[in-house]
Amino acid sequence: MVVDGLEPRAVERPSSEAELARRLAEAAGDGQAVIPTGGGRLLGMGDPPDRFDLALETGGLAEITEQSTADMTVSAQAGVTLEQLNEQLGKGGQFLPLDPFATPGHTIGGLVATALSGPLRMRYGTLRDFLIGLRVALPDGRLASSGGRVVKNVSGYDLNKLHLGALGACGVVVAASFKVFPRPLHEVTVSSDGGWAEAERALRLALPPVALELSDSGRLVARLAGSETAVKRTAAELGWTESDPGFWAEHAARTSDAWARVSVPAGALPEVLAELPAGAGWWASPGVGVAHWFDAHEAGSISRARNAAERAGGTLVLLAAPAALKRQVGAWGSPPPTIELMRRLRDAFDPQRTLSPGRYVV
Repeated sequence: MVVDGLEPRAVERPSSEAELARRLAEAAGDGQAVIPTGGGRLLGMGDPPDRFDLALETGGLAEITEQSTADMTVSAQAGVTLEQLNEQLGKGGQFLPLDPFATPGHTIGGLVATALSGPLRMRYGTLRDFLIGLRVALPDGRLASSGGRVVKNVSGYDLNKLHLGALGACGVVVAASFKVFPRPLHEVTVSSDGGWAEAERALRLALPPVALELSDSGRLVARLAGSETAVKRTAAELGWTESDPGFWAEHAARTSDAWARVSVPAGALPEVLAELPAGAGWWASPGVGVAHWFDAHEAGSISRARNAAERAGGTLVLLAAPAALKRQVGAWGSPPPTIELMRRLRDAFDPQRTLSPGRYVV
């Protein structure tokens, strides 16, 4: 268990939420630095930690605690993997439409901590859109809940957002509840070499793809889903080549030792990606203004692309990189306008900086 070259003095795997909360409080009382870990798929995200004394693994919290097919909701502990959750949901013809890169092995807690999503965000939105409740262990030993287990329960709703993408900086996620979706009746994968022009045409369809990915070589891959009649009609209208649906699993497995996520207004994405070096190895989601750059090894290229993204009103965040490179350019980029509010919230939840010190933007 190594994070940016730092190895903890101890690694523990609590078997219950209460035990995890107790150990977190004990570590905080001893002045230890704690990094929560799940599947370990994105331990390289964030700036290098200042200290690392204890790794708290959530793998011992691996129960799907509640599922309502009728209400289309599910609750699971943080150590449940996305694959395990979707296997269970599939028995009722439902799924959680997350398809992040660096798959498989993401845990529920890790997905919340990193706010990851994938190509399916084009149709279903991001984790933020279907997270309805959280339970979090705080450094003082309390277990705090926000939201609920049903979609209509919105008490504490904003606190759910506090923990999304925060790398556990304000508390360790121990359980989460989500709204889920019916699995599509029929799916087809089609592809084209038409680049941005064909991507724009696909986005104007009456039934646009549920996922649309464009590579730096100009290759387009679309995922069509719905009734068989509607999917066949859309495929015919596009006129692209039918492709192996196994592409999506292979695509989700993409990762790198130095990669970044670009998020900008959709119309600005081509201009921002033009700042990347030739052969940069990116895949973009044209409909939502997000791209992943899988060869982010050079500081000058990162800085130029980040400047372009920020001028367009977006961000470039390193999802993994060598520690020396992250110290040189920073993982997060310019502080957001809400930085002072974020600092106050961090001070309220973790005044001693017990959790992931130095890794998050505050």
